[in-house]
Amino acid sequence: MSTVQLIDESAIIWSAPAHERAGRPLLVLLHGYGSHEGDLFGLAPHLPLQPVIAALRAPLRAGPGYAWYGLDGATNESRLQGADAAARGVLQWLDGVQATSVGLLGFSQGGAMSIHLLRHAPDRFAFAVSLAGFVVPGEAPADARLAALAPPVFWGRGTHDTVIPGSFVEATQRWLPHHATLTERIYEGLGHAVSEAELADVLAFLRPHYS
Repeated sequence: MSTVQLIDESAIIWSAPAHERAGRPLLVLLHGYGSHEGDLFGLAPHLPLQPVIAALRAPLRAGPGYAWYGLDGATNESRLQGADAAARGVLQWLDGVQATSVGLLGFSQGGAMSIHLLRHAPDRFAFAVSLAGFVVPGEAPADARLAALAPPVFWGRGTHDTVIPGSFVEATQRWLPHHATLTERIYEGLGHAVSEAELADVLAFLRPHYS
């Protein structure tokens, strides 16, 4: 039986009350390792008004916050198994959510998850934004379907990001163009963070989906 890491629905931060969510697109925010659902929700005032925003809490405890999969003694196999379990949990949560479309926006490990969710269910998502993210090594269930659909993906990263291993970045550079309609942006001097310039590029990427 496949492992599923369930989403804590009581921890989700929504941009709109339940009675105002029907008939609107949904933008799902996925935070980074050791962070929490309130982190990326700080971007909400800068994001388009049309979608309902839902900031999820990752399912595993990690330091002061939470993680989508564990890193202690992590191998490529354990990363993939953990990301798979977290993806199944997000998809199970989405089964109970009504939205006209679903987009994904994640940072760091959450950025990896935004891509990984496409690799599990590419038909369910309009696009993915991966900020300082990467492709989790290994094969996922719907990689072939994802390559056929090639949905829009924004991948942004800084030249001074010392958190994400260079080998992961290089592998992602090779993989994404064959599995997505890629918008890639590299920011000179940016570390493991999101800059104003990157946020402006993200908004330009999102605009056609909400016009």
